[in-house]
Amino acid sequence: MKNAPFVVRTFSLFLFLCLGLLPELVRADEYVDVAQLTRDGKYAEAISKADSFLASKPRDPQMRFLKGVAQKDAGKAAEAITTFSKLTEEFPELPEPYNNLAVLYANQNQFDKAKVVLELALKTNTGYATAYENLGDVYAKLSSQAYNKALQIEGTNPAITPKLAMVRQLYNSSSGRIATLSAGTVTAPAPVSKPPAPAPAPAPAPAPATPAPAPVPAQSPAPAPPAATAPVTPQASPAAPAKADESQNQANSKAVEEAVQNWAEAWSNKDLKGYFASYGKDFEPQGGAKRSAWEDERQARIMGKSKISVRLEGLKISVNGAKAIVKFRQDYKADGLTVSSRKTLEMVKHGDRWHIVRETVGA
Repeated sequence: MKNAPFVVRTFSLFLFLCLGLLPELVRADEYVDVAQLTRDGKYAEAISKADSFLASKPRDPQMRFLKGVAQKDAGKAAEAITTFSKLTEEFPELPEPYNNLAVLYANQNQFDKAKVVLELALKTNTGYATAYENLGDVYAKLSSQAYNKALQIEGTNPAITPKLAMVRQLYNSSSGRIATLSAGTVTAPAPVSKPPAPAPAPAPAPAPATPAPAPVPAQSPAPAPPAATAPVTPQASPAAPAKADESQNQANSKAVEEAVQNWAEAWSNKDLKGYFASYGKDFEPQGGAKRSAWEDERQARIMGKSKISVRLEGLKISVNGAKAIVKFRQDYKADGLTVSSRKTLEMVKHGDRWHIVRETVGA
């Protein structure tokens, strides 16, 4: 059986921001140059330019990542494996190097190794869809090998052949993916969304015109109209509930934003008590992990850093009663590492506080 090809897919998790500093712009240009040389098939030039950059900044993860991609595309699998292996050792919190290492192992039919490193990628980021897909491909290949072995031992078993055919079809219809960075994309902060302006209250309906009294003889004075028949005026009352709802939504949006900012601040200050208090009792860690295991893992990650900075940009808040969805870009810095990613928080109001019940990266 031929192996399904493992192809390249652009994955823009890392966005190294310029922050208004000229040196960062220069670095971004160099990332773009190396990525472009790789796309043009000029692998030797791409690797040489990456090496020149790394001579002064040997720990830079993005340039090392781009170098590994160029090495892989140039057919230098062993060198690419070394590059990505070192990245996983020095930056174990980044899932992409694990994924690329797994693809290289899979291309060499080392599926057991590929399985191990893909599981490490998903332990680092349980929302990494590319790694899940590649892990499925690896499982399919391992299943195919197992069925082939069973067929060699017991070729008369009629149940094996259709299973093998199904797995072959599944594997050949998919392809593994090697992640690449977005070549040092420099982005401007997304504008912070403003709450929609309250809709103007409907204009009161005009009172019905009072009909002119019919002329009557002078000797017969017109009877006074009964008080009960006086027309009822302007129906402005329905606007009151609408204004109240709008006011409540704005208050909830403000409270949600404050809760999210407090969460980011607690994370930046390594305030574990405040950080964990931001999550509700019904919080569901991604991947089905137990809450206690998730807290132990987060505590080790946070306290293992000497300094952390978490900044949120472009908050978009949608409130529906006691539930809210918050989407934003998160800029994370820790011990020389800079990572920018999209994040979604699902929140629920408990009493007078908003808590996180679900957290998704890359959404």
